[in-house]
Amino acid sequence: MNKKLLKSGIEDFISNNLNTDIVSVLLKKSPFPKITPKELAQQLQGAQIAQNKLPSWFKTTGILYPKKLHLEQSSSEVTALYKSQIVRGKTLLDMTGGFGVDATAFASEIECVFYCETNEELAQITSHNFEQMKVQNVHCHIGDGVDFLASHNSTFDWIYLDPSRRSGSKKLISLDTYEPNILELIKDLFTKSSNILLKTSPLLDLKLGLKQLQNVAEVHVVAVRNEVKELLWVLGKNVQTETSITAVNICDSVDYKLTYTLSEEQMATPYYGDPQAYLYEPNAAILNAGAFGLVGLKHGVQKLSKHSHLYTSKEKVDFPGRSFQIVETLHFSNKWNSDKTINKANITTRNFPLSVKEIRNRFKIKEGGEEYLFFTTLESGEKQIIKCIRC
Repeated sequence: MNKKLLKSGIEDFISNNLNTDIVSVLLKKSPFPKITPKELAQQLQGAQIAQNKLPSWFKTTGILYPKKLHLEQSSSEVTALYKSQIVRGKTLLDMTGGFGVDATAFASEIECVFYCETNEELAQITSHNFEQMKVQNVHCHIGDGVDFLASHNSTFDWIYLDPSRRSGSKKLISLDTYEPNILELIKDLFTKSSNILLKTSPLLDLKLGLKQLQNVAEVHVVAVRNEVKELLWVLGKNVQTETSITAVNICDSVDYKLTYTLSEEQMATPYYGDPQAYLYEPNAAILNAGAFGLVGLKHGVQKLSKHSHLYTSKEKVDFPGRSFQIVETLHFSNKWNSDKTINKANITTRNFPLSVKEIRNRFKIKEGGEEYLFFTTLESGEKQIIKCIRC
């Protein structure tokens, strides 16, 4: 960690060059003695990422940024704050500390947070940033979190892990490809804490995760602005109730949250119907969680088909996802749009044999415009095109 990067002139340079291309900084001579173009570019790139992903870090003076990979792998500030609302107690061990975004959020709710990180330079940068952010209740340990756990007799109210996916592994959706291997660690972790919070890739299948893990009390599918970012697994030592699943979409204005159990979803029989006046597409968190029956019943809308995951109603309802007013419904055939009346539209396919790319190529439709086309299959088996506008 080059402490000369803390000079005030560096922050002025970054502030004045936020929109500058990183490559151009790398190719020019550094205007600061004993600071290389590579070091300067790393700080500029870090600030560019933090501006949207980590606004509190971006606004704080004296912050140092690690390599781009570490920032990409870290939680965003909004997802870290969401995690902090799950935990309660006096002590928490963050076994895979990284850039410390999650540890910073946990420190606002937990009296004492222990942070572990094997990368010495990253840990030093993070420790420095804790001071700049005035986070005083995080204890930093440079080393392996598993070793730290084994060498301490203390117990913790919570243990948090954000294990990395093993590089070179093609099975990124299976828990046995994570490092550290959570499946091998669970028994040892429960000797040190009754509560474990695990973060995994959103690519991990929910049913597979529930099968592989033990004592899952809660699963949180966390999306930010309709993009699923994380799966969070709350493991308890003595879980007696059925696992609850929460699908949350964090937005700039209002967050939407739906909590249910798998048995509730299985018993939720949807009502089916053909397109009416309005069309709805659930947000990404609900789609990822698989709450296809409950969301329709909860909001009083009909499902177009068992496998379409599109919904409709006569009157407009407040629905968690994208809402459209239906302009026209058309029967799909290979001769559809032969007169080229539609040459530009936003296209979505749900339960349809052709991909968006294939539709664009076959029917010569460019991307964009005010019109939305949904290609789907109804419960009757009819392939249909639903022409809509956003509402």
